[in-house]
Amino acid sequence: MGALFQSLGRTVTAGVVLLVIFIVLAGLGTGSWVRAGDHAWWAFFMRWLHVLSGVMWIGLLWYFNFVQTPSMPKIPDEHKPAVSKVIAPTALFWFRWSAMATIVTGLLLALMNGYFVQAISLQKGYHAIGLGMWLGAIMWFNVWFIIWPNQKKALGIVQVAPEEKAAAARMAGMTSRFNTMLSVPMLYAMVAQQNGGL
Repeated sequence: MGALFQSLGRTVTAGVVLLVIFIVLAGLGTGSWVRAGDHAWWAFFMRWLHVLSGVMWIGLLWYFNFVQTPSMPKIPDEHKPAVSKVIAPTALFWFRWSAMATIVTGLLLALMNGYFVQAISLQKGYHAIGLGMWLGAIMWFNVWFIIWPNQKKALGIVQVAPEEKAAAARMAGMTSRFNTMLSVPMLYAMVAQQNGGL
């Protein structure tokens, strides 16, 4: 059992296997099986992928803002490279690609369910999901075109002068805080569409 949890790949594979077992047991217990040929099942599956990638994206956003950034001043200088040279680049890889996966699956979900145009134009009955989509798109843009380019400078992945490095770190940090602020109404709007919260 220990070997299962010592490898991230094996752990994730075990999670998928557990999901399949859950689906089979639910089918046996209820007599209702996954209908892979139905559009509704694929729309649900796309929503699940959207939520899964969104949990990783916003989870990492909140990790940076609630854990890593406030903890950095408390870390002795000789230990800071462990964060800036090892942990942060890996976390930023998953951060930006989970942002990409979230927006792609969200757009596919809106297209599959036929509300893309209504949502992005904030039409009546789609204003909550539309607001969530616009906020998510702004956040995605910030990740790819402001946070990541500036983090590359701040972490030394791209070599720049010390004053430019400091300015890049500030810009990345403030944009990350801006995204943290937007994440609160964005998540509310996403959930409100189906649950009458707006």
